[in-house]
Amino acid sequence: MKNPLDGAALDAAVENVHRAGMPGLFAEVRDGDEVWRGAAGVADVVTGHPVTADMRHRVGSITKTFTAAAILQQVECGAIGLDTPIGQYLPKLVPGERGEAITVRMLINHTSGLAEYLPYAYPSLKAFPDLADAGPQSLEDHRFTRFDPVDLIERGVTAPAVGTPGGTPGVYSNTNYLLLVQLLEQVTGTTAERYITRAVIERAGLRDTELPTGPYVDGPHSKLYEAWFGMIDPPRDYSVYDMSWVGPSASLISTVTDLNQFFRALLAGKIVSATSLAQMQHTVPVVSQEGKTIDYGLGLHPMQGPGQAIFWGHGGTVWGGGALAMIRADGRRQMSVAVNLQRWNRLDSAGRPQPHPIDDALAALFRVAMYG
Repeated sequence: MKNPLDGAALDAAVENVHRAGMPGLFAEVRDGDEVWRGAAGVADVVTGHPVTADMRHRVGSITKTFTAAAILQQVECGAIGLDTPIGQYLPKLVPGERGEAITVRMLINHTSGLAEYLPYAYPSLKAFPDLADAGPQSLEDHRFTRFDPVDLIERGVTAPAVGTPGGTPGVYSNTNYLLLVQLLEQVTGTTAERYITRAVIERAGLRDTELPTGPYVDGPHSKLYEAWFGMIDPPRDYSVYDMSWVGPSASLISTVTDLNQFFRALLAGKIVSATSLAQMQHTVPVVSQEGKTIDYGLGLHPMQGPGQAIFWGHGGTVWGGGALAMIRADGRRQMSVAVNLQRWNRLDSAGRPQPHPIDDALAALFRVAMYG
């Protein structure tokens, strides 16, 4: 399938997202040796400083693909059993029957039945992500809070279960990946940040990607504007934020170029073996944090347009920022996009996000980028 890059169409598509209300966005699209990079809008709404395609950015849950790949490496060397109960590794964190029923695989593909810890870590957000009753104040209150991952895990494990171990559809939960981080640290004898950096980030040859240990983004970057469904008006910058509330499940900082390079290396078998990659691409139905049922593998999910090729990748959001990185199954066509506004949709009386022109403009950009 050959759909040459149309630079003019891509330029127009990113500009349309900006005109629809996105302060700034930037992207890289690749087709074989052809590369297009583009940006539209501003990195700072006060100064008007423009965004550029080489800016570093918080990419949220795209981090999960990196963490999953690190776990699969340990499976390959025999340090972790993919279908071994997590209770055999971390009995104090997941004790009793659930520890024996929940396997490592169930954590990676979100079929553990463990609840999301966020409602219990941010009590003033009430039933996050039940958006109708949520409020933005705790985002400000916890800008510099240093959370203990073991405490967050306990909150998720002791919360009411959202499913039975191995049952489908699974429910997307950051509790799963915080447990995987603890597992990774136990078997490698180092921090997850150091291991993932050495075994995944450096192996992929990424120069502008890191797992931060503080609240700042180093190097050229955009401010990140959180609207919280119109409740923060005008949107507030949260580019400075302590990411210990998600740790190595969603704290990665990267660039669109590095994201494309990572997924290219992953599908080429340079990060994990072909057998492990096949495991990553075996999907089950999972309910996303937006309440939609998606197909989800081991840190990867597919995206497919009507009658079009399958792409593999991941998306992610943080307070104020979002990103999506996808690669076609044959490894040829790639897209990575970063945006500097989140939760731009206002809510109706039932608490449901309402359509916004940004939604359609982003969908159009994705179509042009992925399918030409």
